[in-house]
Amino acid sequence: MRGSLSLDLLVKSRLKRWGQRPPGVKPRRGKEAWLRGRPSEDETRISSPFLKIPGSSRLRTLPDGLWLNFGGGFSDPFVDILAIEACSTIQNLLDKRSRFAPSTHSTMCLCPIEWLLAPIAPDDSTPRWRTTGIFMHEPYNDVAVPVREMRVLYGLKSGHYKGFVRHQLPHAHEFFVPMETLTEENSEDNPALRALIARTSVSANFLAP
Repeated sequence: MRGSLSLDLLVKSRLKRWGQRPPGVKPRRGKEAWLRGRPSEDETRISSPFLKIPGSSRLRTLPDGLWLNFGGGFSDPFVDILAIEACSTIQNLLDKRSRFAPSTHSTMCLCPIEWLLAPIAPDDSTPRWRTTGIFMHEPYNDVAVPVREMRVLYGLKSGHYKGFVRHQLPHAHEFFVPMETLTEENSEDNPALRALIARTSVSANFLAP
């Protein structure tokens, strides 16, 4: 239990250094607005965005890392997401994969009002809602935004990672990385990890001659 807790804290401490845009993701054409939803700067002070299905008030998906790229406009907003999940056991992996499995129902990203009104970062006092481009006025309540596109990066312990590579087939929205790469010092600067995350971008599906 203590090992899992330590790993969880290590992963979150590394992800906090990744900034507001996932490392390696290149700007796309047109408007975009990346914000890190999880982990927050201070998880004891402010609530963070989470994923849910419409109408559900209890069952929530709380990824270890969650980056939101807001798009659309005032009348038709959406968000593309990159979720990061560190899985310490195979059972943990299976549980988390089931939460992100393709489904016939839609997924919503709920952004708490405290998170939207809070500054982007300690050194940037701009409230988050202003950077999203989907609000005409300052929000006064929690906001649920439809998820248009979803990518998930799973971190697996070495033995689990090798076994998965050998015996399993990832879904189109899934990406996998050894836990050691995810938790290494300055992981945000790792060229191989940046290249992998770059492929999670929607723009990566199109030819750029």
